[in-house]
Amino acid sequence: MQATLTKTLSEVIKERHSVRKYDPAFEISQEELKSMLSEATLAPSSSNLQPWRFIVIQDEDTKRELRAIANNQEQVETASAVIAVLGDKEMYKNVEKVYRGAFEAGFMDEANMNRLIEGTNKTYPFASDEVRKNIASFDAGLVSMQLMLIAKDRGYDTVPMGGFNKEQFVEKFNVSERFFPVVLIAVGKAAQSAFQTTRLPLDDVLIDFI
Repeated sequence: MQATLTKTLSEVIKERHSVRKYDPAFEISQEELKSMLSEATLAPSSSNLQPWRFIVIQDEDTKRELRAIANNQEQVETASAVIAVLGDKEMYKNVEKVYRGAFEAGFMDEANMNRLIEGTNKTYPFASDEVRKNIASFDAGLVSMQLMLIAKDRGYDTVPMGGFNKEQFVEKFNVSERFFPVVLIAVGKAAQSAFQTTRLPLDDVLIDFI
């Protein structure tokens, strides 16, 4: 379901709100979800290591079980899909594929490729789990926000959810120790308008121009 009119990025940002009431009869195809995810992964990431993974949940029985894990939030069950965004604590293991792909695409020469691979392998593996988890969480936030804006641009609604039992999620979906759940994103067609919200004035959050 593509948006019928071309909107500016500013319009999409202003129109995106967190929707919690969805039409349970509305379906989004796997092809459309894959297309949105593919576009979302153009988001930036630390050293371009892309430390995100996705689990797309559409099966009705599975969504019902997930609802119990997600503090009984209705949108988990009624949205067309729930996209779980996972962080990759061992993102440095992507380095060969990432930089060789850039080399083969003609974006860098072989010497630069080898330098970047070597530099990554000298730093990331020796960082603590906490540091790497923080990096992956930050980058997962970038791809998540990009995904929600893409969905809105295509005429869908979303809501991000951090309130769920992550240990139960890991057990339910057999998530390996390398990955950890960051956020759930419900996506579908709104059955009810989102609550309008306000934001703090810029003067309250802008500390200074220096």
